[in-house]
Amino acid sequence: MNLSLKLQMRQSQSLVMTPQLLQSIRLLQFGAMELDAFVRQAVEQNPLLEVVAPGRKAKDTSAATHSEPGPADSAPARSGPLQGAGAERGAGGVEDLADERISLLAHALREVADIFPGAPERRIGEACAMHLDDTGYLRASAADLAADLGIGQDRVSACLLTLRMRAEPAGLFATDLADCLGLQLARHGRLDPVIAIVLDNLPLLARRDFQTLRRLTGEDEDGLMDILGEIRRLDPKPGLAFARQPADIVAPDVFVTANSRGGWRVRLNTRSLPRLIIQNDYTSAVDTMAEGDRAYLAQCQQSASWLVKSLDQRARTILKVTSEIFRRQDAFLTRGVDGLKPMTLACVADAVGLHESTVSRVTANKYVQTPRGTFELKYFFTNAISASDGGDAHSAESVKLRIRRLLDEETAGAVLSDDDIAERLKEQGIDLARRTVAKYREALGIASSIQRRRELNAARLAS
Repeated sequence: MNLSLKLQMRQSQSLVMTPQLLQSIRLLQFGAMELDAFVRQAVEQNPLLEVVAPGRKAKDTSAATHSEPGPADSAPARSGPLQGAGAERGAGGVEDLADERISLLAHALREVADIFPGAPERRIGEACAMHLDDTGYLRASAADLAADLGIGQDRVSACLLTLRMRAEPAGLFATDLADCLGLQLARHGRLDPVIAIVLDNLPLLARRDFQTLRRLTGEDEDGLMDILGEIRRLDPKPGLAFARQPADIVAPDVFVTANSRGGWRVRLNTRSLPRLIIQNDYTSAVDTMAEGDRAYLAQCQQSASWLVKSLDQRARTILKVTSEIFRRQDAFLTRGVDGLKPMTLACVADAVGLHESTVSRVTANKYVQTPRGTFELKYFFTNAISASDGGDAHSAESVKLRIRRLLDEETAGAVLSDDDIAERLKEQGIDLARRTVAKYREALGIASSIQRRRELNAARLAS
């Protein structure tokens, strides 16, 4: 075996992810809030960058600005422009509206003051009100309250009993769900021993184990359905009526509105796009700066220019991809979910000349406001369901809508099984297997046919 040293030259190619390229990729997949946070951090680190507020003109000394791509017109609509399509709805800030509802704590304190005019009992009642959770349940025992107040437990229990019997709404100051329902039934004189057994076995009711409940209560099916209907009319969480939950607000990245030619106009929400300018104030003093300062300034200049170009490219890419999406989904804009067509990332990527991963990043965490509502861009990418008659394929979302409509029309005497649903869909030209129907039904949060039949019977008997 001969060993020898040789010097060889090889030529190869490899993809190198530069810091600038990584930054462009990150900007592309950022949502509006993430982008705003990233830009503000960049402005803090770079003295040459400045954020321009919407409506404010850039200074004449700026070297570059983040340009804003103009609107794009999508495919023509198949029907006339929709009425009531707000052109700028959702673009501005949301005004704070006065909420005249009082909080749960304020309401509970009023109830305490009305029930206990005397100071000692009112102090106990106020302590109880302070330990209510959002549902209106009391999350402290009489022993704990007595220890905190330094008084006897019997006195606390007596005051708490009065509150539970008299406070409105009924069920306030309950300790758990069964107690809350029992307080409401007792207020109406309906807490008999049979209903008490049902309340003691709420897990069986949740599992719809009516056979065991009939055995425990001695009631027949009609009697048990009557009890179930009465329980269903109660409020399991009376405290939530006073909850003040802030609205989940989504600022759209893109607007789609009807244009004057019967088509659709796609434009960016400029309020969600950070607008940057590069200051020239420092460049006049470059000659008097030290070598290290000049190098730092040059680095800041390069970084600022690249960020402005990256933001501009991001905006143009979002506009290009969104315009292609609604060129393909124009029927959705006129007909709603029924008009939604099957569409993949790959087909959009091929149409706009981008890589599939780029389209995936563009549509991630981005929202579009349409005449049909505000949706995440990912919503418009759905699988294809083949047509039984050889026609155009159907989108998965439109098929789910048809399933929901079929089940909304059910009655107690005509509950559809998954096989029945598959047969009905086939009559409508949709070829879908029973197991796929079951998967879509579960994704919609709809119970099985057996559970739905029981609930419909209970609702019929309770009405």
